[in-house]
Amino acid sequence: MGALIEKAGTVVPSEEDARLAAESSRILAANRPDHALRVQLEDGRVLTLPVAAARLLEHLLTEMAHGNAVTLIPVHAELTTQEAADYLNVSRPYLVRLLEENAMRFHKVGTHRRIRFQDLKAYKDQMDAKREMAMNELVAEAQELGLGY
Repeated sequence: MGALIEKAGTVVPSEEDARLAAESSRILAANRPDHALRVQLEDGRVLTLPVAAARLLEHLLTEMAHGNAVTLIPVHAELTTQEAADYLNVSRPYLVRLLEENAMRFHKVGTHRRIRFQDLKAYKDQMDAKREMAMNELVAEAQELGLGY
């Protein structure tokens, strides 16, 4: 996701950040909240996070702990074809071909194609589900044939 990594707001954790993130994510995972999470700040104030934000924070910290760069993308964000291709881990020409074949929705701003992130994510989820189904069918067939898998 090279283009996305260059955007402002992307966090590339240092080794110290990764260590702290690992420690914090373990604490959050062990105390998985089913209600708002309260965090006391150094100045004594208490920060209250909604459950969804606490779960997102746990995921964010886990990714940072693994040394992964993290970028938040609002679902209403519009991506360039290069950003969308990076997200899908495909080439830009392949993505453009998908767009021209109406595999997912897009619109043009002048001559430039833009893809809403929620449409891109829906396409990715659909493709992931198809891959999962195909893999399950292959496994079932291999078991029927006694291939030892």
